[in-house]
Amino acid sequence: MERASAGLVIFALVALVMGSAGLYGVISYSASRRTAEFAVRIASGASQGEIFGLVTQGALRLLLIGGGIGVVLIAGASRILRSAAFGVSFYDPAVWTAVPLVLLVVVLMASYLPARRAMKVDPVVALRYE
Repeated sequence: MERASAGLVIFALVALVMGSAGLYGVISYSASRRTAEFAVRIASGASQGEIFGLVTQGALRLLLIGGGIGVVLIAGASRILRSAAFGVSFYDPAVWTAVPLVLLVVVLMASYLPARRAMKVDPVVALRYE
């Protein structure tokens, strides 16, 4: 691997880790704000799988909205960026397949801990503070 491409890979990995941390923070904050909702749902008989699904669906909704905006922006900026990147095609099917899959894995990993935390909400304790 050339020195320039190794630097680009390192930069991309750092950006992925920073983005993942930010995404985890947003999902965790969103799940913590819905603690009372989860407590009511659990008290009324919702299963842990349903609570897990609620948190994960919210995270996937973020992915779809952010991904849609990102696709529109990169499609619009591809002509400008084409002059800065030599030998890279912006219409490479491998990239357009790999990036959404990586983002999906990141979103699912980032939503796992907040979803597990939401599943363990004690309705009595959570509703007492509301």
